[in-house]
Amino acid sequence: MSGFGKVYLIGAGPGDPGLLTLRGKEIIEKADVVVYDRLVSPAILGFCNPKAKMVDVGKMPTHHKVKQSEINKLLVQFAGEFPGGVIARLKGGDPFVFGRGGEEALELVAAGVEFEVVPGITSAISVPAYAGIPVSHRGIATSFHIITGHEKLDERTLASSLQTRDERDVNLSLDFETLAKCPGTLIFLMGIANMDFIAKRLMECGKDPKTPLAFIEKGTTPYQRTVTATLETAGETIIRENVTAPAITIMGGVVELGKSLAWKKNLPLSGKRLVVTRAAKQASGITARLTALGAEVIETPMIETRDVIPAKAGISSADFNSLANFDILAFTSTNGVESFFKQLFTAGFDVRVLAGKKIASVGKITEKKLLEYGIRCDYVPEDHTGEGLGKLLASLNHTPRILLLQGNLADDTLLKLLPKATRWVVYETLPVAELPEWKREAVAVADAVVFASTSAVENFVQVSRLSSLVSRLSFCIGRMTESAARKHGFETVTSDETTMDSLVKKIAEYYAGEGA
Repeated sequence: MSGFGKVYLIGAGPGDPGLLTLRGKEIIEKADVVVYDRLVSPAILGFCNPKAKMVDVGKMPTHHKVKQSEINKLLVQFAGEFPGGVIARLKGGDPFVFGRGGEEALELVAAGVEFEVVPGITSAISVPAYAGIPVSHRGIATSFHIITGHEKLDERTLASSLQTRDERDVNLSLDFETLAKCPGTLIFLMGIANMDFIAKRLMECGKDPKTPLAFIEKGTTPYQRTVTATLETAGETIIRENVTAPAITIMGGVVELGKSLAWKKNLPLSGKRLVVTRAAKQASGITARLTALGAEVIETPMIETRDVIPAKAGISSADFNSLANFDILAFTSTNGVESFFKQLFTAGFDVRVLAGKKIASVGKITEKKLLEYGIRCDYVPEDHTGEGLGKLLASLNHTPRILLLQGNLADDTLLKLLPKATRWVVYETLPVAELPEWKREAVAVADAVVFASTSAVENFVQVSRLSSLVSRLSFCIGRMTESAARKHGFETVTSDETTMDSLVKKIAEYYAGEGA
Protein backbone atom coordinates (compact mmCIF):
# COMPACT_ATOMS: atom_id res chain seq x y z
CA MET A 1 0.00 0.00 0.00
CA SER A 2 2.98 2.28 -0.49
CA GLY A 3 2.42 5.50 -2.39
CA PHE A 4 -0.79 6.24 -0.52
CA GLY A 5 -1.66 8.15 2.58
CA LYS A 6 -3.62 6.43 5.31
CA VAL A 7 -7.35 7.09 5.65
CA TYR A 8 -9.01 7.21 9.06
CA LEU A 9 -12.78 6.75 9.23
CA ILE A 10 -13.53 8.71 12.41
CA GLY A 11 -16.76 8.97 14.34
CA ALA A 12 -17.12 12.53 15.64
CA GLY A 13 -19.90 11.60 18.05
CA PRO A 14 -23.30 13.27 18.36
CA GLY A 15 -22.20 16.92 18.58
CA ASP A 16 -20.81 17.69 22.02
CA PRO A 17 -17.05 18.15 21.44
CA GLY A 18 -16.44 16.53 24.81
CA LEU A 19 -17.74 13.27 23.35
CA LEU A 20 -15.12 13.10 20.60
CA THR A 21 -12.76 10.24 21.43
CA LEU A 22 -9.15 10.93 22.35
CA ARG A 23 -8.04 8.86 19.37
CA GLY A 24 -10.22 10.87 17.01
CA LYS A 25 -8.90 14.17 18.36
CA GLU A 26 -5.30 12.96 18.10
CA ILE A 27 -5.74 12.16 14.40
CA ILE A 28 -7.54 15.31 13.26
CA GLU A 29 -4.96 17.46 15.05
CA LYS A 30 -2.31 16.15 12.65
CA ALA A 31 -4.39 15.34 9.55
CA ASP A 32 -3.33 16.69 6.16
CA VAL A 33 -6.90 16.46 4.83
CA VAL A 34 -10.20 16.45 6.71
CA VAL A 35 -13.30 15.34 4.81
CA TYR A 36 -16.28 16.16 7.03
CA ASP A 37 -20.09 15.97 7.14
CA ARG A 38 -22.60 18.66 8.04
CA LEU A 39 -23.38 17.14 11.45
CA VAL A 40 -19.80 17.61 12.66
CA SER A 41 -19.96 20.61 15.00
CA PRO A 42 -17.76 23.69 14.41
CA ALA A 43 -16.31 23.20 17.89
CA ILE A 44 -14.94 19.81 16.79
CA LEU A 45 -13.66 21.22 13.50
CA GLY A 46 -11.75 23.69 15.65
CA PHE A 47 -9.54 20.79 16.82
CA CYS A 48 -8.34 20.12 13.27
CA ASN A 49 -4.85 20.90 12.08
CA PRO A 50 -5.08 24.57 11.01
CA LYS A 51 -2.98 23.73 7.94
CA ALA A 52 -5.22 20.84 6.87
CA LYS A 53 -7.17 20.88 3.61
CA MET A 54 -10.81 21.08 4.80
CA VAL A 55 -13.36 19.45 2.49
CA ASP A 56 -17.08 19.85 3.23
CA VAL A 57 -19.10 17.00 1.76
CA GLY A 58 -22.03 17.58 4.09
CA LYS A 59 -25.29 16.02 3.07
CA MET A 60 -28.60 17.71 3.82
CA PRO A 61 -31.86 15.80 4.41
CA THR A 62 -33.37 17.03 1.13
CA HIS A 63 -30.32 17.05 -1.12
CA HIS A 64 -26.81 15.69 -1.21
CA LYS A 65 -24.03 18.21 -1.34
CA VAL A 66 -21.67 15.48 -2.56
CA LYS A 67 -22.94 12.04 -3.56
CA GLN A 68 -21.71 9.08 -1.52
CA SER A 69 -20.06 7.52 -4.56
CA GLU A 70 -18.12 10.74 -5.08
CA ILE A 71 -17.05 10.84 -1.43
CA ASN A 72 -15.70 7.31 -1.76
CA LYS A 73 -13.61 8.34 -4.75
CA LEU A 74 -12.42 11.51 -3.01
CA LEU A 75 -10.92 9.47 -0.18
CA VAL A 76 -8.93 7.39 -2.64
CA GLN A 77 -7.93 10.54 -4.52
CA PHE A 78 -6.62 12.31 -1.41
CA ALA A 79 -4.78 9.17 -0.31
CA GLY A 80 -2.97 9.30 -3.65
CA GLU A 81 -2.29 13.04 -3.47
CA PHE A 82 -0.80 12.80 0.03
CA PRO A 83 1.48 9.73 0.06
CA GLY A 84 2.45 9.00 3.62
CA GLY A 85 -0.07 11.57 4.79
CA VAL A 86 -3.08 11.44 7.11
CA ILE A 87 -6.55 11.71 5.60
CA ALA A 88 -9.36 12.02 8.14
CA ARG A 89 -12.92 11.14 7.15
CA LEU A 90 -14.87 12.81 9.94
CA LYS A 91 -18.46 11.63 10.31
CA GLY A 92 -21.18 12.41 12.82
CA GLY A 93 -21.91 9.67 15.33
CA ASP A 94 -20.22 6.36 14.51
CA PRO A 95 -19.04 5.60 10.96
CA PHE A 96 -20.49 2.09 11.04
CA VAL A 97 -23.92 2.97 12.51
CA PHE A 98 -25.89 4.10 9.44
CA GLY A 99 -22.86 6.21 8.57
CA ARG A 100 -22.02 4.38 5.31
CA GLY A 101 -18.52 3.93 6.61
CA GLY A 102 -18.56 0.35 5.33
CA GLU A 103 -19.07 1.57 1.77
CA GLU A 104 -16.12 3.93 2.09
CA ALA A 105 -13.96 1.19 3.58
CA LEU A 106 -14.76 -1.19 0.73
CA GLU A 107 -13.74 1.47 -1.81
CA LEU A 108 -10.43 1.92 0.01
CA VAL A 109 -9.80 -1.82 0.08
CA ALA A 110 -10.47 -2.07 -3.65
CA ALA A 111 -7.97 0.74 -4.31
CA GLY A 112 -5.32 -0.74 -2.02
CA VAL A 113 -5.46 2.14 0.47
CA GLU A 114 -4.68 1.44 4.11
CA PHE A 115 -7.38 2.59 6.54
CA GLU A 116 -8.32 2.55 10.19
CA VAL A 117 -11.74 2.85 11.80
CA VAL A 118 -12.01 5.09 14.85
CA PRO A 119 -15.41 4.37 16.41
CA GLY A 120 -17.51 7.27 17.60
CA ILE A 121 -20.27 7.56 20.18
CA THR A 122 -23.50 6.91 18.32
CA SER A 123 -26.37 9.34 18.72
CA ALA A 124 -28.72 6.38 19.12
CA ILE A 125 -27.53 5.91 22.71
CA SER A 126 -25.91 9.18 23.71
CA VAL A 127 -28.70 11.54 22.65
CA PRO A 128 -31.39 9.74 24.72
CA ALA A 129 -28.91 9.68 27.62
CA TYR A 130 -28.57 13.47 27.43
CA ALA A 131 -32.37 13.65 27.59
CA GLY A 132 -32.43 11.41 30.67
CA ILE A 133 -33.79 8.42 28.74
CA PRO A 134 -31.92 5.13 29.19
CA VAL A 135 -32.32 2.91 26.13
CA SER A 136 -32.63 -0.11 28.44
CA HIS A 137 -33.98 -0.37 31.97
CA ARG A 138 -34.72 -3.39 34.11
CA GLY A 139 -38.41 -4.17 34.13
CA ILE A 140 -39.15 -1.85 31.19
CA ALA A 141 -36.86 -2.69 28.27
CA THR A 142 -34.31 -5.50 28.09
CA SER A 143 -33.29 -4.76 24.51
CA PHE A 144 -33.02 -1.82 22.15
CA HIS A 145 -33.13 -1.67 18.38
CA ILE A 146 -31.55 0.99 16.17
CA ILE A 147 -33.41 1.56 12.90
CA THR A 148 -32.86 3.93 10.03
CA GLY A 149 -35.93 6.03 9.36
CA HIS A 150 -34.69 7.12 5.96
CA GLU A 151 -33.73 4.90 3.07
CA LYS A 152 -33.92 5.76 -0.60
CA LEU A 153 -35.48 3.05 -2.77
CA ASP A 154 -34.17 2.02 -6.12
CA GLU A 155 -36.54 2.20 -9.09
CA ARG A 156 -37.23 -1.55 -9.13
CA THR A 157 -38.30 -1.63 -5.49
CA LEU A 158 -40.37 1.50 -5.95
CA ALA A 159 -42.19 0.12 -9.00
CA SER A 160 -43.09 -3.11 -7.21
CA SER A 161 -44.45 -1.31 -4.16
CA LEU A 162 -47.89 0.14 -3.55
CA GLN A 163 -46.39 3.55 -2.81
CA THR A 164 -46.22 6.50 -5.17
CA ARG A 165 -43.05 8.14 -6.46
CA ASP A 166 -43.64 10.98 -3.98
CA GLU A 167 -43.05 8.48 -1.16
CA ARG A 168 -39.70 7.23 -2.43
CA ASP A 169 -37.99 8.48 0.75
CA VAL A 170 -40.13 6.33 3.04
CA ASN A 171 -38.32 3.26 4.31
CA LEU A 172 -40.56 0.48 2.95
CA SER A 173 -38.05 -2.29 3.59
CA LEU A 174 -38.73 -2.28 7.33
CA ASP A 175 -40.42 -5.31 8.81
CA PHE A 176 -43.15 -3.35 10.55
CA GLU A 177 -44.94 -6.46 11.84
CA THR A 178 -41.83 -7.63 13.70
CA LEU A 179 -41.06 -4.13 15.01
CA ALA A 180 -44.63 -3.72 16.24
CA LYS A 181 -44.32 -6.89 18.33
CA CYS A 182 -40.87 -5.99 19.66
CA PRO A 183 -41.01 -5.34 23.44
CA GLY A 184 -37.74 -3.43 23.48
CA THR A 185 -36.91 0.22 22.85
CA LEU A 186 -37.10 1.38 19.23
CA ILE A 187 -34.67 4.10 18.16
CA PHE A 188 -35.11 5.67 14.73
CA LEU A 189 -32.32 7.71 13.21
CA MET A 190 -32.86 10.23 10.39
CA GLY A 191 -36.59 9.57 10.26
CA ILE A 192 -38.42 12.79 11.15
CA ALA A 193 -39.73 13.37 7.61
CA ASN A 194 -41.12 9.82 7.51
CA MET A 195 -42.21 9.40 11.11
CA ASP A 196 -45.93 9.97 10.53
CA PHE A 197 -45.95 7.11 8.01
CA ILE A 198 -43.79 4.90 10.25
CA ALA A 199 -46.07 5.51 13.26
CA LYS A 200 -49.19 4.64 11.27
CA ARG A 201 -47.67 1.43 9.91
CA LEU A 202 -46.60 0.35 13.39
CA MET A 203 -50.11 0.92 14.72
CA GLU A 204 -51.61 -0.95 11.75
CA CYS A 205 -49.39 -3.87 12.70
CA GLY A 206 -50.61 -3.89 16.28
CA LYS A 207 -48.33 -1.57 18.25
CA ASP A 208 -50.12 0.22 21.07
CA PRO A 209 -51.09 3.78 19.95
CA LYS A 210 -50.35 5.00 23.49
CA THR A 211 -46.68 3.96 23.28
CA PRO A 212 -44.61 6.86 24.67
CA LEU A 213 -42.39 8.55 22.13
CA ALA A 214 -39.80 11.33 22.22
CA PHE A 215 -38.22 13.42 19.50
CA ILE A 216 -34.82 14.77 20.51
CA GLU A 217 -33.49 17.57 18.32
CA LYS A 218 -29.80 18.50 18.06
CA GLY A 219 -28.96 16.14 20.89
CA THR A 220 -25.93 16.78 23.15
CA THR A 221 -25.50 20.32 21.74
CA PRO A 222 -26.45 23.63 23.40
CA TYR A 223 -29.55 23.59 21.16
CA GLN A 224 -30.92 20.27 22.39
CA ARG A 225 -34.71 20.03 22.66
CA THR A 226 -36.95 17.12 23.66
CA VAL A 227 -40.56 16.89 22.48
CA THR A 228 -42.73 14.05 23.78
CA ALA A 229 -45.76 12.45 22.18
CA THR A 230 -47.39 9.05 21.73
CA LEU A 231 -47.40 6.85 18.68
CA GLU A 232 -50.86 8.04 17.67
CA THR A 233 -49.98 11.74 18.03
CA ALA A 234 -46.52 11.53 16.41
CA GLY A 235 -47.39 13.17 13.10
CA GLU A 236 -49.42 16.04 14.51
CA THR A 237 -46.79 16.70 17.21
CA ILE A 238 -44.01 17.03 14.64
CA ILE A 239 -46.03 19.65 12.78
CA ARG A 240 -47.30 21.52 15.85
CA GLU A 241 -43.90 21.65 17.56
CA ASN A 242 -42.00 22.15 14.29
CA VAL A 243 -39.63 19.28 15.00
CA THR A 244 -36.75 19.41 12.52
CA ALA A 245 -33.66 17.41 11.66
CA PRO A 246 -31.22 16.47 12.98
CA ALA A 247 -33.36 14.58 15.45
CA ILE A 248 -33.81 11.04 16.65
CA THR A 249 -37.03 9.32 17.66
CA ILE A 250 -37.15 6.93 20.61
CA MET A 251 -40.20 4.77 21.38
CA GLY A 252 -41.03 2.68 24.41
CA GLY A 253 -41.69 2.76 28.13
CA VAL A 254 -38.22 4.14 28.88
CA VAL A 255 -39.35 7.50 27.48
CA GLU A 256 -41.34 8.05 30.67
CA LEU A 257 -38.13 7.93 32.70
CA GLY A 258 -37.05 11.15 31.01
CA LYS A 259 -39.53 13.04 33.19
CA SER A 260 -37.50 12.15 36.27
CA LEU A 261 -34.00 11.63 34.90
CA ALA A 262 -33.57 14.62 32.58
CA TRP A 263 -30.29 15.93 33.91
CA LYS A 264 -29.19 18.29 31.14
CA LYS A 265 -30.74 21.53 32.23
CA ASN A 266 -31.10 24.74 30.26
CA LEU A 267 -28.01 26.63 31.35
CA PRO A 268 -27.71 30.44 31.19
CA LEU A 269 -26.06 30.34 27.76
CA SER A 270 -27.87 27.33 26.29
CA GLY A 271 -28.60 27.84 22.62
CA LYS A 272 -26.05 30.64 22.21
CA ARG A 273 -23.14 30.53 19.79
CA LEU A 274 -20.28 32.80 20.84
CA VAL A 275 -17.16 33.62 18.85
CA VAL A 276 -14.05 33.95 21.04
CA THR A 277 -11.31 35.97 19.35
CA ARG A 278 -8.48 35.52 21.83
CA ALA A 279 -5.13 34.12 20.74
CA ALA A 280 -5.28 30.34 20.55
CA LYS A 281 -3.09 29.64 23.59
CA GLN A 282 -5.19 32.00 25.73
CA ALA A 283 -8.67 31.05 24.54
CA SER A 284 -9.05 27.72 26.31
CA GLY A 285 -9.77 29.28 29.71
CA ILE A 286 -12.71 31.41 28.65
CA THR A 287 -13.91 28.69 26.26
CA ALA A 288 -14.21 26.22 29.13
CA ARG A 289 -16.14 28.71 31.27
CA LEU A 290 -18.57 29.67 28.53
CA THR A 291 -19.08 26.04 27.53
CA ALA A 292 -19.82 25.13 31.16
CA LEU A 293 -22.60 27.73 31.05
CA GLY A 294 -24.13 26.04 28.00
CA ALA A 295 -22.73 28.06 25.10
CA GLU A 296 -21.38 26.71 21.85
CA VAL A 297 -17.99 28.40 21.47
CA ILE A 298 -16.23 28.96 18.17
CA GLU A 299 -12.59 29.76 18.86
CA THR A 300 -11.52 32.24 16.20
CA PRO A 301 -8.16 33.74 17.19
CA MET A 302 -7.53 37.04 15.44
CA ILE A 303 -3.90 37.39 16.36
CA GLU A 304 -0.92 35.12 16.67
CA THR A 305 1.96 35.94 18.96
CA ARG A 306 5.56 34.83 18.80
CA ASP A 307 8.56 35.56 20.95
CA VAL A 308 11.07 38.10 19.74
CA ILE A 309 14.61 36.81 20.07
CA PRO A 310 16.68 39.25 22.15
CA ALA A 311 18.83 40.37 19.22
CA LYS A 312 15.74 41.31 17.21
CA ALA A 313 14.33 43.20 20.17
CA GLY A 314 17.45 45.33 20.35
CA ILE A 315 19.01 43.41 23.23
CA SER A 316 21.30 40.40 23.53
CA SER A 317 21.38 37.63 26.08
CA ALA A 318 24.08 39.44 28.01
CA ASP A 319 21.88 42.50 28.26
CA PHE A 320 19.73 40.73 30.81
CA ASN A 321 22.55 41.76 33.12
CA SER A 322 21.42 45.32 32.48
CA LEU A 323 18.26 44.63 34.46
CA ALA A 324 20.34 45.94 37.34
CA ASN A 325 19.93 49.39 35.79
CA PHE A 326 16.17 49.43 36.33
CA ASP A 327 14.05 49.90 39.43
CA ILE A 328 10.64 48.90 38.00
CA LEU A 329 9.68 46.30 35.40
CA ALA A 330 6.27 47.08 33.89
CA PHE A 331 4.30 44.34 32.12
CA THR A 332 1.39 45.30 29.90
CA SER A 333 0.06 41.86 28.86
CA THR A 334 0.21 38.16 29.63
CA ASN A 335 2.03 37.64 26.34
CA GLY A 336 4.74 40.00 27.55
CA VAL A 337 5.08 38.06 30.80
CA GLU A 338 5.41 34.69 29.06
CA SER A 339 7.84 35.94 26.42
CA PHE A 340 10.03 37.77 28.93
CA PHE A 341 10.47 34.78 31.20
CA LYS A 342 10.96 32.37 28.32
CA GLN A 343 13.79 34.53 26.98
CA LEU A 344 15.19 35.05 30.47
CA PHE A 345 15.39 31.32 31.14
CA THR A 346 16.73 30.56 27.66
CA ALA A 347 19.53 33.05 28.26
CA GLY A 348 20.58 31.12 31.38
CA PHE A 349 19.07 33.42 34.01
CA ASP A 350 16.32 32.87 36.54
CA VAL A 351 14.06 34.97 38.76
CA ARG A 352 16.91 35.85 41.11
CA VAL A 353 17.93 38.64 38.71
CA LEU A 354 14.68 40.36 39.71
CA ALA A 355 15.71 40.64 43.34
CA GLY A 356 15.02 44.13 44.64
CA LYS A 357 12.96 45.13 41.60
CA LYS A 358 9.47 46.52 41.82
CA ILE A 359 6.98 44.88 39.47
CA ALA A 360 4.08 46.69 37.80
CA SER A 361 1.15 45.15 35.94
CA VAL A 362 -1.42 46.79 33.69
CA GLY A 363 -4.27 44.78 35.22
CA LYS A 364 -5.43 41.73 37.13
CA ILE A 365 -5.06 39.23 34.29
CA THR A 366 -1.40 40.11 33.81
CA GLU A 367 -0.95 40.21 37.59
CA LYS A 368 -2.29 36.65 37.79
CA LYS A 369 0.08 35.49 35.06
CA LEU A 370 3.07 36.96 36.94
CA LEU A 371 2.00 35.10 40.04
CA GLU A 372 2.35 31.84 38.09
CA TYR A 373 6.07 32.63 37.96
CA GLY A 374 6.15 33.37 41.68
CA ILE A 375 6.22 37.13 41.17
CA ARG A 376 3.93 39.40 43.16
CA CYS A 377 3.08 42.84 41.80
CA ASP A 378 3.84 46.06 43.61
CA TYR A 379 1.79 48.34 41.36
CA VAL A 380 -1.54 47.60 39.68
CA PRO A 381 -3.69 50.60 38.63
CA GLU A 382 -7.39 50.74 39.44
CA ASP A 383 -7.94 51.70 35.81
CA HIS A 384 -6.64 48.61 34.02
CA THR A 385 -5.35 50.37 30.91
CA GLY A 386 -1.99 51.55 29.61
CA GLU A 387 -2.98 55.07 30.51
CA GLY A 388 -3.92 54.00 34.03
CA LEU A 389 -0.58 52.26 34.49
CA GLY A 390 1.35 55.23 33.11
CA LYS A 391 -0.40 57.69 35.41
CA LEU A 392 0.20 55.46 38.43
CA LEU A 393 3.94 55.13 37.78
CA ALA A 394 4.28 58.83 36.91
CA SER A 395 2.73 59.75 40.27
CA LEU A 396 5.45 58.05 42.30
CA ASN A 397 7.37 60.47 44.52
CA HIS A 398 10.79 59.41 43.31
CA THR A 399 11.96 59.11 39.73
CA PRO A 400 12.39 55.39 39.17
CA ARG A 401 14.15 53.85 36.22
CA ILE A 402 11.37 52.01 34.42
CA LEU A 403 11.59 49.17 31.88
CA LEU A 404 8.47 48.61 29.74
CA LEU A 405 8.05 45.04 28.46
CA GLN A 406 5.65 45.17 25.52
CA GLY A 407 4.68 43.85 22.11
CA ASN A 408 5.57 45.32 18.75
CA LEU A 409 2.11 46.83 18.25
CA ALA A 410 1.96 48.68 21.57
CA ASP A 411 1.13 52.37 21.14
CA ASP A 412 3.10 55.23 22.65
CA THR A 413 0.70 55.91 25.53
CA LEU A 414 3.13 54.72 28.21
CA LEU A 415 6.17 56.36 26.66
CA LYS A 416 4.35 59.70 26.50
CA LEU A 417 3.44 59.48 30.17
CA LEU A 418 6.86 58.07 31.10
CA PRO A 419 9.29 59.77 28.67
CA LYS A 420 12.39 58.53 30.52
CA ALA A 421 11.30 54.89 30.47
CA THR A 422 13.05 52.26 28.36
CA ARG A 423 11.02 49.95 26.16
CA TRP A 424 11.87 46.37 25.25
CA VAL A 425 9.82 44.58 22.59
CA VAL A 426 9.61 41.01 23.86
CA TYR A 427 6.98 39.58 21.50
CA GLU A 428 5.42 40.21 18.11
CA THR A 429 1.72 40.27 17.32
CA LEU A 430 0.78 39.06 13.87
CA PRO A 431 -2.76 39.31 12.47
CA VAL A 432 -4.50 36.16 11.23
CA ALA A 433 -4.66 36.45 7.45
CA GLU A 434 -7.97 34.69 6.75
CA LEU A 435 -10.73 32.48 8.06
CA PRO A 436 -11.34 29.01 6.61
CA GLU A 437 -14.72 28.66 4.92
CA TRP A 438 -16.17 26.36 7.59
CA LYS A 439 -15.32 28.88 10.29
CA ARG A 440 -16.68 31.79 8.26
CA GLU A 441 -20.01 29.96 7.97
CA ALA A 442 -20.10 29.25 11.71
CA VAL A 443 -19.22 32.85 12.61
CA ALA A 444 -21.86 34.25 10.25
CA VAL A 445 -24.69 32.79 12.36
CA ALA A 446 -23.15 33.43 15.79
CA ASP A 447 -25.08 35.32 18.45
CA ALA A 448 -22.17 37.45 19.62
CA VAL A 449 -18.43 38.02 19.38
CA VAL A 450 -16.10 38.23 22.39
CA PHE A 451 -13.26 40.75 22.10
CA ALA A 452 -10.33 41.12 24.49
CA SER A 453 -8.27 43.69 22.58
CA THR A 454 -8.55 46.45 20.00
CA SER A 455 -6.31 44.51 17.61
CA ALA A 456 -8.72 41.58 17.76
CA VAL A 457 -11.59 43.90 16.79
CA GLU A 458 -9.74 45.44 13.88
CA ASN A 459 -8.53 42.16 12.47
CA PHE A 460 -11.88 40.43 12.95
CA VAL A 461 -13.62 43.07 10.86
CA GLN A 462 -10.94 42.80 8.20
CA VAL A 463 -10.77 39.02 7.82
CA SER A 464 -14.43 38.17 8.37
CA ARG A 465 -15.74 40.46 5.62
CA LEU A 466 -19.28 39.62 6.70
CA SER A 467 -21.77 42.43 6.21
CA SER A 468 -24.12 40.67 8.61
CA LEU A 469 -21.71 41.47 11.42
CA VAL A 470 -22.56 45.17 11.31
CA SER A 471 -24.45 46.00 14.52
CA ARG A 472 -23.70 42.51 15.83
CA LEU A 473 -23.57 42.14 19.57
CA SER A 474 -20.10 42.07 21.10
CA PHE A 475 -18.76 41.54 24.61
CA CYS A 476 -15.63 43.55 25.36
CA ILE A 477 -12.89 43.84 27.95
CA GLY A 478 -11.93 47.44 28.65
CA ARG A 479 -12.95 50.83 27.29
CA MET A 480 -10.45 50.84 24.44
CA THR A 481 -11.77 47.53 23.12
CA GLU A 482 -15.32 48.79 23.53
CA SER A 483 -14.48 51.96 21.58
CA ALA A 484 -12.93 49.98 18.72
CA ALA A 485 -15.97 47.69 18.49
CA ARG A 486 -18.40 50.61 18.44
CA LYS A 487 -16.39 52.28 15.71
CA HIS A 488 -17.21 49.31 13.50
CA GLY A 489 -20.91 49.30 14.31
CA PHE A 490 -21.03 46.65 17.02
CA GLU A 491 -23.44 46.86 19.90
CA THR A 492 -21.20 46.53 22.96
CA VAL A 493 -21.49 45.09 26.44
CA THR A 494 -18.37 45.73 28.51
CA SER A 495 -17.15 43.86 31.60
CA ASP A 496 -17.04 45.75 34.88
CA GLU A 497 -13.40 44.73 35.39
CA THR A 498 -10.67 43.80 32.94
CA THR A 499 -10.73 40.14 33.88
CA MET A 500 -12.07 37.02 32.19
CA ASP A 501 -14.15 36.24 35.27
CA SER A 502 -15.83 39.63 35.02
CA LEU A 503 -16.41 39.22 31.29
CA VAL A 504 -17.97 35.75 31.63
CA LYS A 505 -20.17 37.05 34.44
CA LYS A 506 -21.31 39.96 32.26
CA ILE A 507 -22.16 37.63 29.37
CA ALA A 508 -24.23 35.39 31.63
CA GLU A 509 -26.01 38.38 33.18
CA TYR A 510 -26.79 39.83 29.75
CA TYR A 511 -28.52 36.70 28.50
CA ALA A 512 -30.26 36.13 31.83
CA GLY A 513 -31.73 39.62 31.50
CA GLU A 514 -32.68 38.97 27.89
CA GLY A 515 -34.82 36.06 28.94
CA ALA A 516 -36.41 37.89 31.86
